[in-house]
Amino acid sequence: MTTINKHKRYAGSEVAEAMAETVAPAAKPSFFSTLMVLFKARVVSLLLFSAVGGAFLSAGGWPGLEALGLTLLTGWLAASGASAWNHYWERRSDATMTRTRHRPLVNGDIADPTWVPWVATGMIVLSVLIALPFSLALAFWLAAGAFIYVVIYTIWLKPRTTLNIVIGGAAGSAAVLAGAAAAGVWTAPAALVLAVLVFLWTPSHFWSLAIVYRNDYARSDTPMLPVKASPKVAAFWVFVHTTATALAALVLALDPELGLIYLIPVGLATVDMMLRNLRLLRVPSGKNARSLFMASNMYLTIVLVMACIDVVITAV
Repeated sequence: MTTINKHKRYAGSEVAEAMAETVAPAAKPSFFSTLMVLFKARVVSLLLFSAVGGAFLSAGGWPGLEALGLTLLTGWLAASGASAWNHYWERRSDATMTRTRHRPLVNGDIADPTWVPWVATGMIVLSVLIALPFSLALAFWLAAGAFIYVVIYTIWLKPRTTLNIVIGGAAGSAAVLAGAAAAGVWTAPAALVLAVLVFLWTPSHFWSLAIVYRNDYARSDTPMLPVKASPKVAAFWVFVHTTATALAALVLALDPELGLIYLIPVGLATVDMMLRNLRLLRVPSGKNARSLFMASNMYLTIVLVMACIDVVITAV
């Protein structure tokens, strides 16, 4: 019996080794896809969309190809550079979190990270230099957004206080005002309201995600609100910011250049957001928090799309 069992074990190990040899190793991502992760392409796209929304509202309609091109080029450079700085600064804490272990400065896709801060800084500086001949206000808001995100949020506040994302949300507001400045008037009332909306939306959006990855943030010793407070308390503060965001979206509807084309879809999306938030308040689970997080992405997209469409139609 003993000899038979030994043969079975040996045969089993041979089968396991053969199967392991036939499984192809995971393909290394392309250099392009690695850069897309490093520069946070998905996050940057939403910031650019916010800047475009600011440009449309500032212009009261179509802002022109030159203003849009300037907004997208300079906004992409500044936001991508700031995002790369964020990855570089947080690469050690990212290694402790399951959500961020795939990032290229953590998993070795970028073996030598020393070039990252230089390239990131160069992108931010270049965006400001490109903007300066066209608009001093645009250059200011580009620099302000990058400074808020990198220095104030990433380096100073995020590792120290639960208020980190509350103040860090101002980086998104700066993107809106940069787009408004590119179109000519960054002080346009509708653009200012949109900047406030993005500022209020950011904690609700990010804290929903942080509830899902509460244990991750605890392991990285990052004092996100859901780590320092109970899920119930965190859900309450998410609700506060969701409500404030909804009010800002409705205030934006008072702009004379916006009408039912904006108000109806945004109103329906607001009801959906509030219902999801109430569900999270009742049961502050990761599932409900993820549902609200995904809905918050769609909510801001709907606000921006419908605002741009409505002001163009009204202008015509």
